[in-house]
Amino acid sequence: MTTGRAPARRTRAHRALRRVAGREAFAPRRGAAHTPRETPERDSSAQRRLSRLNLTMLLPLLATVGAVQIAVDADSRLDAVVLGVGVLAGMVAFVRWAAGDVLGVAVPCLAVSTAVWFYGSVLSDCHSAFYGLLITGVHVVPRLPRRREAGAVALALVVAVIGAGHLLTSGDAAAADLVGYVVVPTGVTVVVTGVMFPNQKFYDVVRELEESREREAELAVVRERMRFASDLHDIQGHTLHVVKLKTALARKLVRADADRAEQELREIHDLVADTIRQTKELAYAQRRLNLSAELENAKNLFEAAGIRVHVDREAEVDPRAGELLGQVLRETTTNILRHARATEVRITLAAAGITIVNDGASGDAPPRFRGLATLRDRLADDGGGLTAERTDGRFLTAASFPRLGGGDTL
Repeated sequence: MTTGRAPARRTRAHRALRRVAGREAFAPRRGAAHTPRETPERDSSAQRRLSRLNLTMLLPLLATVGAVQIAVDADSRLDAVVLGVGVLAGMVAFVRWAAGDVLGVAVPCLAVSTAVWFYGSVLSDCHSAFYGLLITGVHVVPRLPRRREAGAVALALVVAVIGAGHLLTSGDAAAADLVGYVVVPTGVTVVVTGVMFPNQKFYDVVRELEESREREAELAVVRERMRFASDLHDIQGHTLHVVKLKTALARKLVRADADRAEQELREIHDLVADTIRQTKELAYAQRRLNLSAELENAKNLFEAAGIRVHVDREAEVDPRAGELLGQVLRETTTNILRHARATEVRITLAAAGITIVNDGASGDAPPRFRGLATLRDRLADDGGGLTAERTDGRFLTAASFPRLGGGDTL
């Protein structure tokens, strides 16, 4: 029993759910601190890999170049110590740059490396003393929150002015000194700084892609919650409307036709009991599911989150196993979106089983997913089995019904 107002109510309910879901997707989590753009960036798998790659490939090279320059250019033990301090300041700046928080050590590293260049140019005769300032400056300037171009110009001017100080303090300055203390240091600084600007843009793009992927995954989970809310509305909305009408009818019949009123009350009782049963099934993922529909939904969710999906159909799934396998697929999809940093998911369908493998699984502890534990018990009751394990950064979820598959398991 329905009325013409029910569709309008459902539409309003869906609009409200969308508004709530939208606020939940984009509102900051309670207690989460806002992370400015130029403070330590959000840790992500891509940024961690890039950081490790930079440290592995470039840090030894930069340190070796600095050591060679000290060995060649230092005329005394004091020169070697001072130049070593400059190289150390550059290495600290590089390491913190790779970690994403070079601005935290920018001032002391710049001060130390500038002082070393001043010592090498004005107080000593070490034209390679600008090396520490070069390494520090080219990693700090592109990370400045604003006026980066002005910072690049200021860095080149500092190198040039300090280098020119050697010409002023040296009584026998020649063209070679101009080249060694002004032209070469300033030119190298300008070139390397110019290269670092597009490099920083690359890192910004990587960070934005990671953030976009996380937002897509959150939106996919929100869409799944909306689908759950829609199913709940389908179950309870119609029932409550019918109960309201039957209750009003029973009130009218309670004196005029007691038997009919009693019948209406029995129907109300049965209807409410059935609704409670369906709600429990929905809450514990036991509602009848269509495996094909769940597979299509999982593909859409993964693709929306930027995750590649591969589906292998080794055989047509037995209809008797389809419902429970659909529940396994739905629960696994939710777990991947919420708990993994997956980039690829492979789904394999057999006659009586399903296997889902995803990458991006972190940690070595045994997985603990309450939904999968509940499904494992249900599959065991029906003669099936469910396996969930993590190895080498990959998470495998496999469910099968050996008896339906003629003894073959996944």
